[in-house]
Amino acid sequence: MKEIKFSENVAKIDTSGIRKIFEAAGSDAINLGLGQPDFDTPEHIKAAAIKAINEGFTGYTIGSGILELREALSLKFKEENGFSVSPQEIIVTSGASEALAIALAALLNPGDEVLISNPGFVSYNALTEILNGRAVSVPLSEDLTMKPEAVLEKITPKTRAIVLNSPSNPTGAVSSRADTKALAEIAEDHNITILSDEVYEYFIYEGEHVSPASYSDNVITVNATSKSYAMTGWRLGYVAARAEYIGQMLKVHQYIQACANSVAQKAAYAAVTGPKDSVNVMKEEFRKRRDVLVKGLNKLGMECALPKGAFYAFPKVSDSAEIASKLISNGVIVVPGTAFGSEGDGYIRISYAASMKDIEKALNIMEKVL
Repeated sequence: MKEIKFSENVAKIDTSGIRKIFEAAGSDAINLGLGQPDFDTPEHIKAAAIKAINEGFTGYTIGSGILELREALSLKFKEENGFSVSPQEIIVTSGASEALAIALAALLNPGDEVLISNPGFVSYNALTEILNGRAVSVPLSEDLTMKPEAVLEKITPKTRAIVLNSPSNPTGAVSSRADTKALAEIAEDHNITILSDEVYEYFIYEGEHVSPASYSDNVITVNATSKSYAMTGWRLGYVAARAEYIGQMLKVHQYIQACANSVAQKAAYAAVTGPKDSVNVMKEEFRKRRDVLVKGLNKLGMECALPKGAFYAFPKVSDSAEIASKLISNGVIVVPGTAFGSEGDGYIRISYAASMKDIEKALNIMEKVL
């Protein structure tokens, strides 16, 4: 057989370390590796989807998404995030993953640079490289946030974008208002775009969520219903930005996706416009689990700062790969910090989007193994 020639950009990247661990995990393992709420989608959201199916709302929608959902999202951004976008400046996507991809596709020419926190979420580097860009690592500060001064040191004439993720995956850190404002000002001064991933915005336990778009219009805001409403499998995200950005992103979206799932869009409308009781219940439960997990980790000698947001702990360990391997072989699934970048060595990521019973059981196993 003749050798098949593949894209060099795709061939050089590895598959996601998170997905590899998730797909290889046994059914009886305690899975503290996946970023997925262990709650069911709220009933009023499921009812809206069932209604859409029964009414035959199963065809294509317009590319940018149904108007009623984009109108609801426009109002959400104004009331909750402090910035204004029209419904025409929003695209409904197949999860935040697609939103990130079309944003970077619209921005990058070959060799353009994207500043990404190290450690940071696995998709940012991979998508940048698939799209012919160059991922530039920005080391985090002691509190595991990306500081404006660290970003300034990495800016070159080729810098096109800065990825900001707050609350953060994998660290659970939350950027301060002062840092977010300073990063927005840097974007303005250098004509750089901030790609702001805000999927964990409702899960903040200390501090506050601040959208950089409230300070600058050089921002593409990415979000989703996945985490907030326990809708990960529905694959429903959205992206908001000024019209110039949206026009370019919509072209990419139309050719790779056409439109987001019609039924999921109706469900998302019910989520965005409906009661937030379920969100608050999840948040308070995650807070309790976080406190138990972090206290237990520190008791075991695994130094772990209290994460202010999301649902991840990021404790320090002697050897990321070795510790993760030991725990996985003993039935506790965690992710080595190296999956999130070179600076993640010396950490593991532990998700507390699992039951309190599983967290306590996992801590007992850790005590025996480590």
